[in-house]
Amino acid sequence: MHIHILGICGTFMGGVAQLAAQAGHTVTGCDAGVYPPMSDQLKEAGIRLYEGYGADQLAVKPDLWVIGNAISRGNPLLEAILDAGLPYTSGPQWISEHILQGRHVLTVAGTHGKTTTSSILAWMLESAGKKPGFLIGGVPGNFGHSARLSPQSPYFVIEGDEYDTCFFDKRSKFVHYRPKTAVLNNLEYDHADIFDSVEAIEKSFHHLVRTMASNALIVANGRSETLKKVIDMGCWSRLEWFDTPSGWTISEDGEVALRGESLGVLRSPLLGRHNALNTLAALAAARSAGVSPREALEAMPQFAGVKRRLEVKGTEHGVVVIDDFAHHPTAIRETIAALRGRMGRASGRLIAILEPRSNTMKMGTLRAQLPGSLSDADQVYCYAGPAVHWDVAEALAPLGAKAHVYHDLEPLVREAVAWAKPGDRMLVMSNGGFGGIHGRLLAALKARESAK
Repeated sequence: MHIHILGICGTFMGGVAQLAAQAGHTVTGCDAGVYPPMSDQLKEAGIRLYEGYGADQLAVKPDLWVIGNAISRGNPLLEAILDAGLPYTSGPQWISEHILQGRHVLTVAGTHGKTTTSSILAWMLESAGKKPGFLIGGVPGNFGHSARLSPQSPYFVIEGDEYDTCFFDKRSKFVHYRPKTAVLNNLEYDHADIFDSVEAIEKSFHHLVRTMASNALIVANGRSETLKKVIDMGCWSRLEWFDTPSGWTISEDGEVALRGESLGVLRSPLLGRHNALNTLAALAAARSAGVSPREALEAMPQFAGVKRRLEVKGTEHGVVVIDDFAHHPTAIRETIAALRGRMGRASGRLIAILEPRSNTMKMGTLRAQLPGSLSDADQVYCYAGPAVHWDVAEALAPLGAKAHVYHDLEPLVREAVAWAKPGDRMLVMSNGGFGGIHGRLLAALKARESAK
């Protein structure tokens, strides 16, 4: 089969492309401003890329057009496909029909921690010799790429995104995956561009629950009231709670237990209580695939993390620049807490550099939560780009003099670097490229010292 993918450079659709190519299909695709790192991965896989969405791509003549959820009506290539009556589908639907059929699918869903938990779970299975396939919305350090077919393995780990599927299918992507094991990590209000309320997200999560067989397993966060509401809507599968005494628990010292019975101690390179809980959820899910808690715990010291999750980008003259994908207030708070926990108070200052870039953040829906999420940083530098149409300075006013807002990156970089001193950590948080700010910060730090 020859498929042509619209929006191929997105993390998910790029993963679909790699899996399809590994499965022996002919794959081509297009995107606006074909961009790395995904474009580089795809070219290495022998996938031909087209710039833009011109209707002239009808000449490619694939057997099937696969439409990414970033593609809307009015897109010239999509309109040409519709006018010509050509066959099309969505990425999640294609994955469901051509990759996941007949496999033990392990889906990780939740507002936060999907990528990290999926990566941990895939590594636990890999370490136990299960050699799972996977499609993850990031690049796990142990694998070096975001997708792998692994056709000889019955196991497939997939990140379960609650965002919608395609222009013609407004259900959440994860509804298509029909998992045998599902992790429900947490549930908060997000994606204000497509969900009107947290109740709408709860309903979408319940759509996932309703697809699961009676012998399937749901691993759910026992401290989440919203997830309890989801389960109360109806649950027909086996259910295990974590972070609750009646289920899976992990102590502050890392001792893991199931219903009070000790199973071992977690030794992990990951920072923060949130990552301990991500690991706990993965342990429970891995057990459903035949990996004992002992085996899973033994894998964790070798877990290499995930790109863009507290990833050190470089150090110049004692100042460390760190990148993280955090973009929701809860994720921002937990990321700062994790880094602060590692640093302590005596080893330097924490400089938070934030770009409100997700659709929810650009809309300002959660702006009232931002000051609290940033309060433990020593200084806050926030870039309010042209797509941000709310008063960021006013929202951050409760932080007082330590909050600084910019509409241009150059003065932000200049002033943040001027304030930094050896021993400080610069924590950059955005779900986008942020104008290459990590390299700009490191270059400015280097230039500052050279000028002395």
